[in-house]
Amino acid sequence: MTSFNFRRPLMAAFALILMGTASAVRAESIETSAKQAILLDYKTGTVLLEKNADELMVPSSMSKLMTAYLVFEKLKEGSWKLSDQLPVSETVWKKHVKSGGSLMFLPIGSTASVDDLIHGVIIQSGNDACSVLAEAYAGNEEAFAEEATRRARQLGMRNSTFKNASGWPEPEHLTTAHDLSILARRLISDFPEYFPIYSQREFMFNGIKQGNRNPLLYAVSGADGLKTGHTEAAGYGLVGTVKRGDRRVIMVLNGMKSMKERAEESARLIEWAFREFENYSLFKAGDVVADADVWLGDALTVPLVAGDKLEATMPRKSRREMKVTAVYTGPIAAPIKKGQPVGKLVITAPGVSTVEMPLLAGADVNKLGFMGRMSAALKSILWGSKG
Repeated sequence: MTSFNFRRPLMAAFALILMGTASAVRAESIETSAKQAILLDYKTGTVLLEKNADELMVPSSMSKLMTAYLVFEKLKEGSWKLSDQLPVSETVWKKHVKSGGSLMFLPIGSTASVDDLIHGVIIQSGNDACSVLAEAYAGNEEAFAEEATRRARQLGMRNSTFKNASGWPEPEHLTTAHDLSILARRLISDFPEYFPIYSQREFMFNGIKQGNRNPLLYAVSGADGLKTGHTEAAGYGLVGTVKRGDRRVIMVLNGMKSMKERAEESARLIEWAFREFENYSLFKAGDVVADADVWLGDALTVPLVAGDKLEATMPRKSRREMKVTAVYTGPIAAPIKKGQPVGKLVITAPGVSTVEMPLLAGADVNKLGFMGRMSAALKSILWGSKG
C-alpha cells in the first residue's frame, strides 16, 4: 500500500488598514534631556521611548512607590485597615527631624492612622511617614527594605535593591527606569481602589498643608499620578502617568537638572506619546482569521482562530502599511483537536517590530476511516484533490 502524506506551505496575507499589533516600537527617535527614561503604553506594554532604561540609578523619593505597594498589599489582604493607628517611635523622629528631607511632620510619641500615613507618603513625600509604616510592617526599616527588595524581584524588578523605605541616599539603594515602570504599572492594575490617592493635589496633617509635587497634575490633561524624586546625586526624577480616553501612558524620567526642566520635559514627552502613537485592535481571542484545508479528515477545512486578543500600540503613520499574514503548513493532517496550535499570525509594519501570535484550530476534525483514506488518496493521485 502506498502512503500519501504531502504537506505544502501555505500563506494567507491580508493588507489591513487601521489595525495591527506590536510589543516594541522603533519610532523616530525623540531626544530627551533626562539621563534615564522610558515611556510605555499601559495596556499593551509597548515601549515608546527608552534611554538608558536598564542603567542603575538613584531613585530618590520614587522609591516610595515600593513602600506604598507593600502597604496596599497589607490593606488588600485585610491584615491592615486604613483606620489602624501606628506609633511614631523615637528612632523615627530622631532619624528625620533634622535630616533636611521632606516630612509629614509627625510628632514624637504620637500615633497616626494608616490612611493619614499613606497620604503623607504619596502626597507630602514624607520620609518620616515611610519609616513609621516600615517599622509597623517589619519591626525596623532594614528588615522592611529586605522585604521590599524580595518583593521587587517577584514583580520582575530584577535590578532593584532597597536599603530603606523612603529613598534616602544610601550607596546600594538603586533601581532602573525600566524597573520603576514595572512597579508603576502594577500599582495601577493591582490597586484601583487606592491608586486615586496619587491624583490628590494637597493634603493637610497636624495643621500643615502640603501640595503634591507631581508637576503633571497641574499642567497636563488626564494626569493622575504617580511620584517625583530628587537628591543631589540623582537630580530630578518623575514616575508619571496620564490617561486619556482608553489610553494610558506611563513615563519614568530621571537625572534632570531642575524642577522646571522636569516639569517641561515630562509634559513634552507625554504630549509626544499621545500625538504620535495610537492603540489599535485587530482580533479578539477566538476570532476566525482564515480557513485551512484538511488532509484525510471528515471535514474539508478547519477554521483558524486567534489564540489571544490582538491589540497594538504603534506610530499612527504606520497603520496604512500594516500587513497581517496567517502562516501554516497545509493541508493540516487529521485528526485535529479544537484549540490545537496549527500556525501563527505574523504582523509587520514600518517602524514596528515584527510580532507573532498563535493560530489555533477552531474545531475538531476526525480522521477518516480506512476506506475514506483510500478514497482520498486515490482522488489525490487522479485529480490532485486534497479532501
